[in-house]
Order: sequence, then C-alpha cells, then structure tokens
Amino acid sequence: MNVKSLIEENNRKREWLTPENEAYYSDLLVYIRLKFSLSEQQTEEVLMEILDHLLESQKEGKTGRDIFGDDPKGFADEMIEQLPRTKKRELIPFFSGIIANIVGWVLVIRGLLFLILSPFTEVNLTVHPISVFIIALVIGAFVLITIMLIFKMIEGSLFKEHQSKWKDSIKSGLIGAVGMTGVLLIVKFLPEIGPSFEFSWWLSLLIGSVLLFILYVLKKQERR
Repeated sequence: MNVKSLIEENNRKREWLTPENEAYYSDLLVYIRLKFSLSEQQTEEVLMEILDHLLESQKEGKTGRDIFGDDPKGFADEMIEQLPRTKKRELIPFFSGIIANIVGWVLVIRGLLFLILSPFTEVNLTVHPISVFIIALVIGAFVLITIMLIFKMIEGSLFKEHQSKWKDSIKSGLIGAVGMTGVLLIVKFLPEIGPSFEFSWWLSLLIGSVLLFILYVLKKQERR
C-alpha cells in the first residue's frame, strides 16, 4: 500500500477504537508523524502495525496502556529510533512547495487587489526586484519558523491527561500575530532597493494562477 492508502486505511480503522484507546493512539500517531526526518512510507506502515495490534488486543478488553505501557512517549521514541530517515533531497520538494504556494497566493492577491482598486484610485505598479526578494525571504522565514514553533507546541501538549486546547489555540494565535506584525513592519519600513519595472495586475494574476494550478496538478499526481 502507498502512503495515501495507508493513511486512509488508518483513518477508517481508528473509528473502531474505544475513546480511551483512540486518545492514546492519536497522541502516538501525531507525535511520530511530526518527525519529518523519517521515511513517510515506513512511518505509516509502523503506525498501521501498532493500530492493528491495538485493535486485536482491544477485543480482549485491553487498553493501549496495557499493551504499550504507561510511557507512550518513550515507546514512540523507541519506534522513531528504528525507523529509517528521509533523504534530504526528499525534504526539498516539501519546503519548496510551501514557498511556491506563498508566492502564488501573494501574486494572485496582488493582482486581484490592484484590479479592484484601479478603477477608483491610482495604483503603483512599480516593483523593485531586490526589495521583493528580501520581503519574500522574510515571509518564507516567518512561515517556516511559525510552522516549527506550532509543531513544537503540539508535540509538547501530547501525552498529557488534561490537555488545554484553548490555551494551545491562544498560543498559536499569539505566535502568528507577533510574527505577522514583524513581517508587516519590515515590509513598511524596507527602502526601495535597486532597479525597478512595472508589473501589471493582470500579469501578476496570471503568473500566480498558473503557479497555483501547477502546484495543484503536482499534488493530485502525488496522491495517485
């Protein structure tokens, strides 16, 4: 089975777990899946094996703690140590996809915004490539750092009997708000650097739409 099929089968089988076992297994699943350095195929195969074992034992009235012990994090860490690592070149498309998505949406939003505003007011279509590149780097760094911090926060909230989801939501919101404020300040006060050219709204909209469409097609092919 490929990764997509394993994930779908996993989601289907988890519905058969008791609430206690589902909570125990879900923490294991999220904790292991957050380790992006691991082989995705091998990770999903191991998660499926754990789930099948848990379902079989559940028929005998056992719980996840009866089978895997009272230290699920320790058990998960042992599993992670045995899983093969992903090659670095396999991580490049993942992060490239995130950056390309951001660029695509920025271009589309810019094109739509200028299209809507142009009949009512004069819009500045001048673009400074160096300044834009710096802003793109800042936004990309902000997104990646935010994702890493949120994943760390999620990881820290696992394997706890009393999880406070509303506190985690507030923390996530604060991380995003502080980071976005920093990005907006840099965008506002960054001087215009280097040569410039006019970049029309329709070209911005076209390039952004084509980029997002290509990413959509690639994602669809990846899932087959």
